[in-house]
Amino acid sequence: MKQASHLLIVGSGSVGKRHARNFTALGCVVSCVDPRSDRREELGREANLKGAYPDLHAALAASAFDGIAICSPPHVHVEQALAAIGAGIPVLLEKPISPDLSAARRLEAAVRKSPVPVLLGYTWRWWPPLRRVRQLLQERAVGELRHVQFHMSAHLADWHPWERYQDFFMASRAQGGGALLDESHWIDLALWMFGMPEALSGRVDKLSSLEIETDDNVDVLMVYGENLRVSLHLDLFGRPHEKFIRFVGESGSLLWTASPNQISIGTKAQGWDRVETFQFERNDMFVEVAKEFLEVIARERRDLTCTLADGVQVLAAVEAIRRSSATGSTVPLLS
Repeated sequence: MKQASHLLIVGSGSVGKRHARNFTALGCVVSCVDPRSDRREELGREANLKGAYPDLHAALAASAFDGIAICSPPHVHVEQALAAIGAGIPVLLEKPISPDLSAARRLEAAVRKSPVPVLLGYTWRWWPPLRRVRQLLQERAVGELRHVQFHMSAHLADWHPWERYQDFFMASRAQGGGALLDESHWIDLALWMFGMPEALSGRVDKLSSLEIETDDNVDVLMVYGENLRVSLHLDLFGRPHEKFIRFVGESGSLLWTASPNQISIGTKAQGWDRVETFQFERNDMFVEVAKEFLEVIARERRDLTCTLADGVQVLAAVEAIRRSSATGSTVPLLS
């Protein structure tokens, strides 16, 4: 009988718990790392932990692992990933790679010299409705695209109702919180669909009364050639929560919405010609990430859905947005 994979979950906050539950359901043995004993104990009540450790070095010294899922705040991602790579253990790294591009490139350089694979967790790439959107765009369902609008609006206090949002890493600049970094999912989706823009302009602000030291509003305009513009809005204060992407082409519009979970296509002045409704649950994409990581561990897969290089591209765009916001100028990205 094949022995179950032993996964180490580094960081037992919300996403760490989710990965622990999913890997356990997939038949894995799970251990965890968290500096907080209360979080280790809480995760132990949700998953049958083999081990629980206060730090990564203690875990690596105590046991052998088949894979490591890094689910800690972004400011410690790179050092933890480097420790895992140094131990020769495949890594599932939650996004973003780090708060800054230079640290991400340092990790990328180390990975290039190592056979250890790193799967990056920009999880919306695994969401079946968005894969369907990509297919429809390749089929030119609404003709040549002229404008695309990415929109994410969700009040931070609603994210983790079991804790004060002021104590959540999203409130901390030092830990890599804020709308631009944490919701760089949407930047990743833009790059996944269209590649790196030629240039962009952006504003990164703190606009609301939220008690945080990070940004809570981001507006970006990306330039793709002469005839395509992509806009992106992120905020941490909106209610009701909204996530959607609207694609406007020469022959109609395509609208993906997270709630309701559907894709709509319209080619007339009023109404939608086609609506495709999906029954997937949010956790389904995390399960698909976990399944792919287990294939990576088993050396059954090399073509990763999201690579470290993809995450470096996202941070290159993030740095450009920051630079544009600071200078009030359009920043070129492609020479």
